[in-house]
Amino acid sequence: MEALAAVAFVFGMLGVVAFMRMEKLIRALKEKGVLDDDYKYE
Repeated sequence: MEALAAVAFVFGMLGVVAFMRMEKLIRALKEKGVLDDDYKYE
């Protein structure tokens, strides 16, 4: 059961990292004018 918890933790951390990288990408695209300033990720 501990192995399942460890796998869940790893996938959870990967999800957090992916979310942070996506936010950084959206911010960079807004600064370059590729996305509108009022763009909201759904």
